[in-house]
Amino acid sequence: MSIPHRPRPSAALYPSSLYHPSMYDPAVPVGSYWEETAGEDETGAPFEGTQACDVAIIGGGYTGLSAAYHLAKDHGIDVCLLEAGSLGWGASGRNGGFCAPYPSSLSLGEMVTRFGADEARRFMQTQEEAVELVRHLAESENMDIAPQGNGFWYVAHDKRRFAHLEEMAETLRSVFRQEVRVAPREEVAARVYDSREQFGGMWWKLGFGLHPLRFARGLARVARGAGAQLYGNSPVTEWRKQEGVHELITPRGKLLARRVILATNGFTPEKLHPSFEGGTMPVMSNIIVTRPLSAEELAAQNWRTDCPCTNTRNLLFYYRVLPDGRFMFGGRGDTAGTAGGAARMKAYLTRRMGEVFPAWAHVPVTHYWRGFVCMTRSSRPAIGALPEDRSVYYGLGYHGDGVASAPWTGRLLARLIAGEAETKDIPVMMRGPLKPFAFPSLRRWYLRGALVYYFMTDL
Repeated sequence: MSIPHRPRPSAALYPSSLYHPSMYDPAVPVGSYWEETAGEDETGAPFEGTQACDVAIIGGGYTGLSAAYHLAKDHGIDVCLLEAGSLGWGASGRNGGFCAPYPSSLSLGEMVTRFGADEARRFMQTQEEAVELVRHLAESENMDIAPQGNGFWYVAHDKRRFAHLEEMAETLRSVFRQEVRVAPREEVAARVYDSREQFGGMWWKLGFGLHPLRFARGLARVARGAGAQLYGNSPVTEWRKQEGVHELITPRGKLLARRVILATNGFTPEKLHPSFEGGTMPVMSNIIVTRPLSAEELAAQNWRTDCPCTNTRNLLFYYRVLPDGRFMFGGRGDTAGTAGGAARMKAYLTRRMGEVFPAWAHVPVTHYWRGFVCMTRSSRPAIGALPEDRSVYYGLGYHGDGVASAPWTGRLLARLIAGEAETKDIPVMMRGPLKPFAFPSLRRWYLRGALVYYFMTDL
């Protein structure tokens, strides 16, 4: 059996001041549960030779694959996508499978104060559209994404935070017209689950769980079927523009394009294009998955919901029981990306899972993996075209909630390129430009300080 060629991205594109190079290396196994259960890989052969297209896409996750699909299917535009790893290799194939709002670290109140109620509502409308788009794509294109639950639970991890959930629910109802319900500790314990860090919760109808890598591979399948050219294991090592034509260089070839979409999110190469340098803050997110739980083990925590759950910690835990009965438990942490850091995070999550859910403290963990959440300086997504070069488009910065928002962004980018949408159609909450961080080389130190602060405030 032949071994597929897996070119590695140039180390010069990823500064050592952020994370260990292994975090950006597609040859390093991810080791996720999703990979074992995703079915057929849609990646295919790497890009070779010299080719030309109308639109080139850098990044083969939800944003890029959705943009490729909609450009080809809805607009008949010649599109070619390049991905450094396998299709869906980045956050799109590693996340917890929460198809839910919203892609920002701003609170609802901050959103309304900064942008006004009308703009905030317009943004929330995009989130409704985004969740519905994922459902529609899965159903209309026959994608087996293993949908699970109706809505999601936001659970107070201590008594103080329950009051915050009540305030949040009132804002969602009165300002954003969302369907939400607040339940005290006793009701959540009886109808949802119980644990040592459960003091009531808020159910929000907007969202559901899914198999994230199946969704990514489903997007790849239908994009290719619509006529898009997709190439995995094809990192872009150089990007230059001559006489109005973009030249994207890969280890085996050169792609020429009139327009380019950058859709790399937390894996955005630092040195590829000066307009994106220092503009993102990749934050490590880690996930463990257990063996399947028995009915007796589930009953020990009175687990009764199919909905995804997240708690109110600043360094949040997010968790769900998967369709086969396994328990998935994730959280933020680690600022190095080394093998030692991975071992410590796996041990930490395993210990904390057992502390939060003591009945499962001795259940074996079968899988551990990690990836990047993408933060921005503005605490919100950045979508648009570069003001200095309107032939370069971008969509990134989903702050850990891109499962719904990223495919919606890809569709919007396709409409912008096709002339069916304008910049004004992007809600201000999601509109670029992508501003670089102050002293970008210090970003990991900023992150370390934030993690310490959040850890202390979570106590």
